[in-house]
Amino acid sequence: MTMLEWFFFFLIIQVVHFAGTWKLYKKAGRKSWEAIIPIYNAVVLMQIINRPKWWVILLFIPVINLLMFPVIWVETIRSFGKNTTVDTFLVIFTLGFYTYYVNYALDVTYIEDRSLKPRTELGEWVSSVVFAIVAATLVHTYIMQPYTIPTSSLEKSLLVGDFLFVSKFHYGARIPMTTIAAPMVHDSLPLIKAKSYLKKPQLPYFRLPGFQKIKRNEIVVFSWPADTVRFFRDKSGIHVDKPIDKKSNYVKRCVGIPGDSLEIINGYIYINGKRTKLPDRTKTQYFHRVIVKDGFNPNSLINRYGSTELGGGQNGEYFVNLTDENARKLKNNPLVKNVVKEISPKGNFNKAIFPHNKQYPWSIDNYGPIYIPEEGKTVALNTKSLPFYKRIIEEYEHNNLTVNGDEIYINGKLATSYTFKQNYYWMMGDNRQNSEDARYWGYVPFDHIVGKPVFIFFSWDSNAQGIANKIRWERVFTTVHGSGKPVSYLNYFLAFLALWYGFSVYRKRKREE
Repeated sequence: MTMLEWFFFFLIIQVVHFAGTWKLYKKAGRKSWEAIIPIYNAVVLMQIINRPKWWVILLFIPVINLLMFPVIWVETIRSFGKNTTVDTFLVIFTLGFYTYYVNYALDVTYIEDRSLKPRTELGEWVSSVVFAIVAATLVHTYIMQPYTIPTSSLEKSLLVGDFLFVSKFHYGARIPMTTIAAPMVHDSLPLIKAKSYLKKPQLPYFRLPGFQKIKRNEIVVFSWPADTVRFFRDKSGIHVDKPIDKKSNYVKRCVGIPGDSLEIINGYIYINGKRTKLPDRTKTQYFHRVIVKDGFNPNSLINRYGSTELGGGQNGEYFVNLTDENARKLKNNPLVKNVVKEISPKGNFNKAIFPHNKQYPWSIDNYGPIYIPEEGKTVALNTKSLPFYKRIIEEYEHNNLTVNGDEIYINGKLATSYTFKQNYYWMMGDNRQNSEDARYWGYVPFDHIVGKPVFIFFSWDSNAQGIANKIRWERVFTTVHGSGKPVSYLNYFLAFLALWYGFSVYRKRKREE
């Protein structure tokens, strides 16, 4: 929906509200016209139902308002004596239109000083749950979101089974574009895997101000631009056209920022002609072909050389994922004949590699150079450059693009250049040859950015033996970014909880005295 369409929709809502409540406003001692003035009518309604005025803010926050509307409907009819369970169900299941019946058909009396405390234990429980969900959804959507690492693409930095807190406010929280969706779930409902949202109506993209820009080599959570699956890891083959904020969330390292020229040479990333310097916690891995002698213990590839992925084993030959440092150590093992890094050369066209064009026969290890688009910058547009920017122009920046021979038309006009409307980023995994990343699907637009992972609050190794070993205690309560070996703050947290508990007990005793 366009802004104009949303404006008319908002006006219609005001008319619907006025038609269903103006008599109730009068019975509450207000003027009937107060029921039709946008925003002001909500402030007056909060006074009528004896609820705080700041609730009005919640009515205009996407997703949160879906939870608040039923609460307001119930509170409105209860302010006029309609307190039964039947009344409650009717107003909810008629989407608030039961107020029309109360407004026109019943001779109700306004209860000015009604008790706001639920009359039954069930009512109190429901009230507590509703506002707990509202608070949790508010935090989840605009402040901090939990996230689980599902794949090994950032192996060594982030492990499969790490549970993270992802900050929404570092880069600025993205306001939900999908207005009708189940709270605190993503693209599908738990267990039944049904779609958790309606595609329409959609709000225009908007992001709250952040306090930092995305830095090169930071780990970032984003909406997967090429996502068409129903839910993450769905193998059904069913394709779905998703809204941006309901696309699957990916986590990768941002190796290229707007304005960069990026190239990969023999597996190493070069930015603007210089080999990039990664943070000291980053441990990039590559597949190696390892040939060993008799007597070599393959378990040492995991226990001693830190490999998390290996295969083969026939005739003393293994395919092992190793860091450069561990590969050098392995070469010095007297029981190892040879260690060769598996690098894919340029020259053989692979249609899976972005920009999916025969003019650019690149590989995942020898790739580019490629320009990372920057907002406001202009590039020449021709048949050679179009493969890089076609998806940006059509999909991400919503233009009509047609090609007639060597001529390119944007929105019906001949175009020889294009100016970008937003920033773009290049996201890659540290597990260089086992990561589905930008080398396959290209740029990540800024409107697809979700947030910055900041904290590992739990870590679970599903491959370990025994419950005690499955918890990676050394990773619990560690930071995602930073330099040096990660330090766990779990003991500090437990000490704080103990002090807080002791203080609470002491304060309670003092009050009793």
